[in-house]
Amino acid sequence: MTASYAYNRPERVSAASRERVFASAKELGYAGPDPAARSLRRGIAGALGVVLGEHLTYAFEDPQATAFLAGVAEVCAEAGDGMMILPVANSTEDVPHMTAAAVDGFILWTTVDHSPIVNAALATGRPVVIHGGPATEGAMLVGIDSRAAARAVGRAVFARAEHPSVLSFPLTDERRAHIATGPEPEQATFPVTRDRLLGYRDAAEELGLDWSGVRVAICATNNALEARAQTDELLAIADVDAIAAMSDELAFGALESLHEHAKRVPDDVALSGWDDGHRAVANDVTSVAQSMRDQGSACARAALTGERREFHDAWRIVRRGSTHPI
Repeated sequence: MTASYAYNRPERVSAASRERVFASAKELGYAGPDPAARSLRRGIAGALGVVLGEHLTYAFEDPQATAFLAGVAEVCAEAGDGMMILPVANSTEDVPHMTAAAVDGFILWTTVDHSPIVNAALATGRPVVIHGGPATEGAMLVGIDSRAAARAVGRAVFARAEHPSVLSFPLTDERRAHIATGPEPEQATFPVTRDRLLGYRDAAEELGLDWSGVRVAICATNNALEARAQTDELLAIADVDAIAAMSDELAFGALESLHEHAKRVPDDVALSGWDDGHRAVANDVTSVAQSMRDQGSACARAALTGERREFHDAWRIVRRGSTHPI
């Protein structure tokens, strides 16, 4: 009992007794109570799991991922909890690694429809929050109305276009980079990609443009270098006078390609991004403003306390010089 108090309730024993216990433990090679066993006894792990459907380096290289994770970390720090990042590929092979994690709840980022990861997280009985979708019974959902935002920015960038195009996130977890003409948005199994394609299609059709002729350059990752290469290919195979990019990173890649091909923005090619980061301001790019940090904080609060915050309409279009004036 004295040894237990020395480690777990030190105020119950004298300083001399504690020192004798610690000295004996050192002699025996005993490092103290097992933290994992203690967390099992208490029923809490003191950490929140962020299930990242991307390569682990994405968490540190992508500006919006780092902003989102900063929001999660801020709430964890306030609660005195840790944060565990679990990179997955949305396959059944990832399930044992995820369910074995000593965490008190899960935040799922970049998840495809019908991913085994979602059901595995729910099966643990711990709180599950999904960012951006898919909406799933038993899980909390945090994210903006991407379709409405895409429709609004699409109307801005396609306003004077005859040959609009889109720089897209991957459609499925196959992550195949290619150029498609008039793809059906419903083919996308990443909910965010699908909703943004639906919004761009809404905008095109409202402006009298034929979606079936719109070229969509699909990137495997949210990467400016890849976007530049895809834009080079777009310009090589078709007339392009407007590009709606699904992120600022993709827009910056497109901008580099347009400059390389001596295309004036917006006179020759109008351009829009998404997220409204500092580089969008610096490069005068029209963008969709949203706070990924706030959404990360909201996901963490929902997972740790059940508190819900609505983000459906927490976005706005910031028009700059990369699109034509109204």
